[in-house]
Amino acid sequence: MKILEEINKGLIVSCQALENEPLHSSFIMSRMARAAKESGAIGIRANSVVDIQAIKDTISLPIIGIIKQEYSDSDVFITPTLKEVRAVCATGVEIVAMDATVRKRPNDEKLDEIVSIIRDEYPDVLLMADSASLADVAYAEELGFDFIGTTLYGYTEDTKGENIADNDFKHLKDVLNQTKLPVIVEGKIDTPQKARRAIELGGYSVVCGGAITRPQEITKRFIDEIEQIK
Repeated sequence: MKILEEINKGLIVSCQALENEPLHSSFIMSRMARAAKESGAIGIRANSVVDIQAIKDTISLPIIGIIKQEYSDSDVFITPTLKEVRAVCATGVEIVAMDATVRKRPNDEKLDEIVSIIRDEYPDVLLMADSASLADVAYAEELGFDFIGTTLYGYTEDTKGENIADNDFKHLKDVLNQTKLPVIVEGKIDTPQKARRAIELGGYSVVCGGAITRPQEITKRFIDEIEQIK
């Protein structure tokens, strides 16, 4: 499959800005994506139908599409229900990512049922499992996902405070040892050196977001460093 070659051993840039962030705009995200492409990115991760459409109208890179949607009855918020998965698939993205943790989903939906339905309705769309634990990885592989993402490691209740780069990427190594699926390394990849190391260890590709596309995070890193001398 052509897309597998296109995103192998390269950088995918996450172009996202939530409603409470200064750059929240599908136009701005499309220009972020264009800048990423011009610098050599081989793919984009984008949130929401309008952002995905704006990016697709601007550049031709493969897109990992998601919809972040919170529900009161679950902590799962990355493309959490069949409704959001269908909406992302309908945009024509090459890959749809969704929370693939073993946690309870909104409306008591079941991940295996979502995957089964989407495979029937959108057989050409590849599915990426945003995971947090080795148990998630095993479950996603069992359900037939095409990619494993380390996206949620360090962000769930059980992994809070952990960092994918800790102990020379120990969690990534464990994931790679457990699964034969391509592993897209994502989550707190905030330096070029970490991105390179993730690929060296066997990551299929690497996703970087805030360190590139969130100016408030980038600025704060500089401010925090400067304030140490005060």
